[in-house]
Amino acid sequence: MKRTIPRWIPAVLAAAVVVFGAVPAAKALSAPEALVERARVTLDSLTSDPNFSWLKNYLRYARGVLIIPQFLKGGFIIGGSGGSGVFLAREPQTGAWSEPVFYTMGGGSIGLQIGASAAEVILMVRTDRGVEAFYSSTFKLGADASAAVGPVGMSMEGSTPHNLSADILSFAKAKGLYAGMSLEGAVLKVRNDWNLEYYGKAVGPMDIIIRKAVSNPRSAPLQQRLEAIASGR
Repeated sequence: MKRTIPRWIPAVLAAAVVVFGAVPAAKALSAPEALVERARVTLDSLTSDPNFSWLKNYLRYARGVLIIPQFLKGGFIIGGSGGSGVFLAREPQTGAWSEPVFYTMGGGSIGLQIGASAAEVILMVRTDRGVEAFYSSTFKLGADASAAVGPVGMSMEGSTPHNLSADILSFAKAKGLYAGMSLEGAVLKVRNDWNLEYYGKAVGPMDIIIRKAVSNPRSAPLQQRLEAIASGR
């Protein structure tokens, strides 16, 4: 017996082709876009950890943060370390966070105290001097801005750390553990190529932070998360 196809089936199939064929494939994230998203994940990872409650509770006093989702340490005989991250400055009057600026941080003398090979890192910038150092295309911690290891541990939540005079405090976590991080001599450099790719034009730190010459809607989740944490939400 010959089977007939209901008249409505071809019409439905044709409509499906039109509808689904018109939907473009999801655009893959560029490397800078992916780094911004990973920075948000790193921010949540550290601020949701009770051992980093001091960082979470005092973020409202920060003048800026550098978030490095993956800081690698390696090398045999001669050690090396480095990672890429995003820096956002906070406007003291409004509490608004700037668009991200892309940086790399590295140096042979940087030390992860537990010998970790990879860590999530947040640098809390506490002073105007610390923020101004980020306006340079290249600068060295210890020379252009002082740095110290930030207070970590559940018992440190309400304490006053001895290193409050430092321009920058570092917080690092490796494999779920507090890593500790000595930053003396670390070199930070602007990633101009990633700033160009992310914003579509050649811009430097002051263009992004001070002049607010560019923006990218993909920054919003990270900015909103920073604002929420800094306001105690």
